Amino acid sequence: MNLFFEESGDFKVGTVLSQAGEAYQVEMPSGKRTKVKVKDVLLQYEKPGPAELLDAAKAIAADVDFEFLWEVAGQEEFGFAELGAEYFGHAPLAPEAAGLVLALHGAPIYFYKKGRGRYKAAPEQSLRAAQAGIEKKQQQGLIQAGYVEQMKAGRLPEALQPLVQQLLFKPDKNSIEYKALEAACDELHTTPQRLMLTTGGIKSPKQLHMGRFLFENFPRGAGFASVPVPATPSGLPAADVAAFSIDDVTTTEIDDAFSVTLQDDGMLRVGIHIAAPALAVRPDDPVDKMARARMSTVYMPGDKITMLPDEVVAAFTLAEGKTCPALSLYATLDPADWSVVSTVTRAEMVPIKSNLRHNDLDELVNEETLASGEGNYPHKAEMALLWKWALQLEAGRMVKREAFGLKPEQNNRVDFNFYVDDDVVSVVRRKRGAPLDKIVAELMIFANSTWGKLMHDSGVPGIYRSQGTGGGAGWAAKLQVRMVTHAAPHQGLGVDQYAWSTSPLRRYTDLVNQWQILACAEHGVTAPLVAPFKPRDANLFAIVSAFDAAYAAYNEHQQNMERYWCLRWLGQQEARQVAAVVLKDEVLRLVDIPLIVRLPGMPQVARGAQVKLDILRWDDVDLTIEARLLEIPVAAEIPADAELDYGEAEDSGQAAAAEAVEAEGIVAVVTPEPEAG
Repeated sequence: MNLFFEESGDFKVGTVLSQAGEAYQVEMPSGKRTKVKVKDVLLQYEKPGPAELLDAAKAIAADVDFEFLWEVAGQEEFGFAELGAEYFGHAPLAPEAAGLVLALHGAPIYFYKKGRGRYKAAPEQSLRAAQAGIEKKQQQGLIQAGYVEQMKAGRLPEALQPLVQQLLFKPDKNSIEYKALEAACDELHTTPQRLMLTTGGIKSPKQLHMGRFLFENFPRGAGFASVPVPATPSGLPAADVAAFSIDDVTTTEIDDAFSVTLQDDGMLRVGIHIAAPALAVRPDDPVDKMARARMSTVYMPGDKITMLPDEVVAAFTLAEGKTCPALSLYATLDPADWSVVSTVTRAEMVPIKSNLRHNDLDELVNEETLASGEGNYPHKAEMALLWKWALQLEAGRMVKREAFGLKPEQNNRVDFNFYVDDDVVSVVRRKRGAPLDKIVAELMIFANSTWGKLMHDSGVPGIYRSQGTGGGAGWAAKLQVRMVTHAAPHQGLGVDQYAWSTSPLRRYTDLVNQWQILACAEHGVTAPLVAPFKPRDANLFAIVSAFDAAYAAYNEHQQNMERYWCLRWLGQQEARQVAAVVLKDEVLRLVDIPLIVRLPGMPQVARGAQVKLDILRWDDVDLTIEARLLEIPVAAEIPADAELDYGEAEDSGQAAAAEAVEAEGIVAVVTPEPEAG
């Protein structure tokens, strides 16, 4: 006796070897033996053989007319044998019955399974809907296949053109467009990004990286809605100074300027003047909402996305020849020892005499010319005095750093400035700590620290940058930088508190702090009552959280674009053999550009040692580079059993310098130049 039975959703045949109670021992055509329960048996028959029956059943099932079978079935539940008699016109033979079971089971849109060997015809409305769905799917399959063929031929289908960014960065994986893109990539052995570049969906790797950033962070575009420029309050006093700024040539958001006045009593009054949009922009007005949505200006080589509309920036930037609203911090100094006698903060209108630029002054203003008094450049006398004070400020911070248990900052580090003109990039090395940089950085740190103390002493919350050890102690401790709403030490900078306040045109935290500082300056002890943000204000915490997230995303994009332009620089220079500096273990940085390269398995080489690399290939889509070690100076080799002190590979001086650069507003890559040895 032979059986046709169901097992695990599949239909099988076999010959009965024995029966024990409610189960058969069955041998299948393959020779495999299995136990089959009586309830799983659909047919018992003698002829034909199991294999022949299954072949015949499949042939019969393939010839079934499902529309006719569905009409014959009616609307009541039925067993396959009952339907077989109606369909075949006679009691079905074993192959016919088995074929009918296979047909019913294989047509779920026509028949619903109700039990072992029992079915029910689908309602007509459900059947027609299912048939329409199948027809649609078939049509979509044809369309999808057409898309695939076009992409394989190097053309982007018209239907995919408006969906390029969505397909690359946030695809609907159930759409035929994405399935076509995926299928084409599989057949061409490529990636969606590269296929889009090949077919013209993305014009260049640069557009790819920019497109991803804008899609994720500026889904509605990087432009601004039209808003009226808020008016500065009238009646502000006029400052009796001739202020000047020091910025990179590409800077348009000029946040800070300085003035120096020699008083009749021999004291020196230094003014730090910060652009004051907070005098006109108020919390929750249209301009504030724009700034809060962005949190910061986004910098990248050759481009930027500003936090504020151009017309608002133009109204408050400290432009040469204008008298601008500013928040001024005046420090009265004793030139005998450069001690700070007093400070005062006030809102006023400040005349800006000059906007000085690094590219005009870097060669003229250096430590030698400042010491000798040589050279002829604008505001020479003022800069000489500011330089002396900056050195004293730095020395004071270093004493404080050591009190925190940290080593002094390292000055043998290098910054890199990128300049892009018509897609041609130049990278300029600048030694960190150059006089102009140090003057601006030290005065910004002084202002941020002083105003942070003012808010703290007035009982007004602000947004502070705090840096302290996250575990351990001493010089090798790992420093953690975080943003808090109360005064806390910034150990890396060597200050008791540090509140970002000097870049309100390009950082939302600084705009928030400026509101708070203005309340302190204008209202004194009653400032907590009138300041826009009160202690433990939930909105202030929300701003800190949102700023952290946005700033991290912007910083990652800046790093990606800097890496992209570094790779482009290699192509422009046709660089193959290049010098690199060992940063740590297998991590190196090229000497001429801030491109980080990892060489797994390279021998131990002293930090700071200069080696030669052979550049094998790079990829400006994936932003990857492959290189091999070509030459190591003998003196740079380190015995395999030597112990290296990497406790300060992420030295807090690095963080301090980065803070100073951010405070200054310089657009630069801050990359450490490691200590030799």
